Amino acid sequence: MTMLKIPSVKYRPFPQVPLPDRQWPSRTITKAPRWLSTDMRDGNQSLIDPMDAEKKARFFDLLLKVGLKEIEVGFPSAGATEYDFIRGLVDQGRIPDDVMVQVLTQSRADLIATTFESLAGAKQAIVHVYNAVSPLWRDVVFGMSQAQIIDIARAGATGLRDQAARFPQTDWHFEYSPETFSTAELDFSIAACEAVMEILQPTVEKPIILNLPATVEAATANIYADQIEYFCRNLPHRDRAVISLHTHNDRGTGVAAAELGLMAGADRVEGCLFGNGERTGNCCLVTVALNLYTQGVDPELDFSDIDDVIQTVEYCNQLPVAERHPYGGELVFTAFSGSHQDAIKKGFAAQERRNDQMWAVPYLPIDPADLGRSYEAVIRVNSQSGKGGFAWVIEQDQGLKLPKKMQADFSRHVQALADELGRELHADDIWTVFRKAYRLDDPQHFQLVDYEEAKAHDGTRVFAGKIAVAGQVQSVSGRGNGLISSVVATLGEHFGITIDVRDYSEHALTGGSDARAAAYVECVTGDGRVVWGVGIDEDVATASVRAVLSAANAARG
Repeated sequence: MTMLKIPSVKYRPFPQVPLPDRQWPSRTITKAPRWLSTDMRDGNQSLIDPMDAEKKARFFDLLLKVGLKEIEVGFPSAGATEYDFIRGLVDQGRIPDDVMVQVLTQSRADLIATTFESLAGAKQAIVHVYNAVSPLWRDVVFGMSQAQIIDIARAGATGLRDQAARFPQTDWHFEYSPETFSTAELDFSIAACEAVMEILQPTVEKPIILNLPATVEAATANIYADQIEYFCRNLPHRDRAVISLHTHNDRGTGVAAAELGLMAGADRVEGCLFGNGERTGNCCLVTVALNLYTQGVDPELDFSDIDDVIQTVEYCNQLPVAERHPYGGELVFTAFSGSHQDAIKKGFAAQERRNDQMWAVPYLPIDPADLGRSYEAVIRVNSQSGKGGFAWVIEQDQGLKLPKKMQADFSRHVQALADELGRELHADDIWTVFRKAYRLDDPQHFQLVDYEEAKAHDGTRVFAGKIAVAGQVQSVSGRGNGLISSVVATLGEHFGITIDVRDYSEHALTGGSDARAAAYVECVTGDGRVVWGVGIDEDVATASVRAVLSAANAARG
């Protein structure tokens, strides 16, 4: 079997929704929706090894920490493990008063009864009943008519009403899903929901939740938005229903469909942290929430320590969060490309100069620090990287702010190492090659042992010090207009090194009592070569002496 040259003989395009005056494209999401995590139900049922009680408890605690107020905790009629865990949440008092747990059941009387028993005694809870309504399911799976499908929906609603009456101490809320909504006739889905509402009699003060799932994502996200807007416009007593979205990711647009669905009038989003779920997964709640955050909207969920969230999710699901997953992936804030690195580096520099908090850094739609990420991994160096990349790394790791022209000089050393190793260079690699390139601790080259500076009667400065070369300490001296020129004169008189200082800069490395300074010199040798030197010391004057000696080492070759 191979892919068809004419796929239309096997697959038909999804039909458009008759909504010529659609309003959703001009709308903006301005507030957070109600959120429902279905990690412990929809997410759990898609795992190779479903979560045991310990992992479920750990995941439940994580969802509370993140700020979820509605959590689908399981399918209690599926088996003893599910039932006992849910019963334990109630009996152990582990459900906060402001949190509603939700459970799912098929539209069968016996299963509905078991479901209510699992949560009896809870302060408040949502019971979610569903039945599939699309033509494919009616014809192929059930062999039923539309009337028979409506009867199943009515039976489920009746079961919800009657079972809730058995346990009046709990504040029961109801959710109904016309399952396979995204591939069903819209008017028939509305009819099924209307039949359920007639039995349950929701009010404006206590509305029913109507979940409209893209059980299998079968069309572009705009089609789903049209379906939601059409449903919202045509549902009788719309003000007595909370419209909930449950998108899947079969076409890779589950997040987009949820966002457009909110624009189309929905109130609630169901999904999983990092998009776990059957096949290609559910809508990722992290992505939708942080998409809102980057638009200035409070998502009312807290991902300030996103790495801790990831660690727990990966442990409980036994599935990795992809390295390129939006916001959470290990590499999503990382640039390897030289041009990207240069833009990011300049963006951070501009950010420091700004007088307001507005975030504006190229390639970074969100400040990694808001999610508990450091800036150390924003730029990583390999053979594709430019001078801005390693300059960023060495600044973040060592505090050295290399002059722009020195970055170009150092880049050839970094590039050579990257080509040699054929892998990403880490901060230790870059620091090692830096020390080697500028002979910071090479005993075979000039190393400062000690020195004194004095002012001569004619106003010149006198350098008198001890310099070690290849382990041999020599006492030397020289005279110049300043400390740097006196060191240059010393090198010429005692070692025959001729260099002319073209540029000099310095900066503090750290603050406080243990402050250190870095000094950089650009020099020209007697034969016209440009060489650079760097010096680091607690004393800025000593750092400048070390920088000249570093340049002299480069001049020697």
